[in-house]
Amino acid sequence: MSATLPFFPRLVFTFLEPLACIGGYITSVRNTASFAADQVPSSSPTPFTSTTQILALQLGNCYGLLALIAIGVLYSTNEPKVVRNYLIACAIADVGHIWVTYNVLGFAKFVDVKGWNSLAWGNIGFTLFLFVTRVGYLAGVLGRDRVVGNVKKRA
Repeated sequence: MSATLPFFPRLVFTFLEPLACIGGYITSVRNTASFAADQVPSSSPTPFTSTTQILALQLGNCYGLLALIAIGVLYSTNEPKVVRNYLIACAIADVGHIWVTYNVLGFAKFVDVKGWNSLAWGNIGFTLFLFVTRVGYLAGVLGRDRVVGNVKKRA
């Protein structure tokens, strides 16, 4: 495990985030039609076509991939530069994820927190939490990296 991370970011990025991504994967596979329909809270039912099905399953597969990448990177390196670059890439993806959700939902549904379903909480709330945690870590607000083992800094 990336012991270079301070406690809170390590808990979030090595446990909570992979667990949430695995949950997204399982949900997409176990109940694909509901997973697809619930991407937009309070929307009228839409036809569940083969296109919708494949897109929902591919999205679920991406969640599974994100879990594997997080585990693969954060459990196999103590190199701070690798960890930081991974988290920078994730932060950029967080912005894209939130923007896409906003773009599809529109302002009214995006800010209607009371109307959010579990997937909106994941797509907006949890992703925003992850983004703020990444930025907080990268800015040094959530603690400093710890030097572990024989990690050498290059000039």
